Amino acid sequence: MSIFNINEGNRPPKSTSRRSANTNRETSSRVFVYAGKTGFGHEHGVVGRIQRGTLRLGADQNAGQLVFDMARFEADSDAARKSVGLHGSTDLSTRQKVNANMRGQDVLNIRKYPTAIFTIESSRLLEEKSQRGFPQYRLDGKFTLHGVTQPVRIIADAEPREGWLHLRGGFVMLQSSYGITPFSKAFGAVGITDRLKILGDLWIAGPQGVTATIPETQAR
Repeated sequence: MSIFNINEGNRPPKSTSRRSANTNRETSSRVFVYAGKTGFGHEHGVVGRIQRGTLRLGADQNAGQLVFDMARFEADSDAARKSVGLHGSTDLSTRQKVNANMRGQDVLNIRKYPTAIFTIESSRLLEEKSQRGFPQYRLDGKFTLHGVTQPVRIIADAEPREGWLHLRGGFVMLQSSYGITPFSKAFGAVGITDRLKILGDLWIAGPQGVTATIPETQAR
């Protein structure tokens, strides 16, 4: 078994050891979400945490599962905004309001739906390399969010770096497809788009084709 991490930014973790990965899992396991604006609204960057999961690269079936801790999704931190291409900072008061709306009953409803799950049915290596010249994997599976399950396909490229495999990819989703009404106020004059872009920045330790395990994160 090797450790699977989603690492903030473009730097590999300092060590490939299980102990080191366990120690740093609170800050390294992440995905990012870009939400566009409608009307006089604002664009948002959201960082999300993986609670636990497994991934088998090159598997034709039963390739793994990722569980996301929805209570630990946070909007508009500087790191989240930068990772989705947004500039500038958002003040604390605004961030608190955005997070309350996002986690609340009318959007994610984290009390009723505390996790989202990506069940990976297969993770096949593609013949064609990415635009950056790296091997590509196609992850096919089902994503369950807000109690609704939809099929998802992700094309991710795999860059070998400093003894790790850096897997990056994403997909686009509609909130309405998962029974979520996009946030809006002032009769729709301020809001965010239905369409969201999900980005993953994944670090896998060890050789390709092994099973990778994400340890369960500890609540703060």
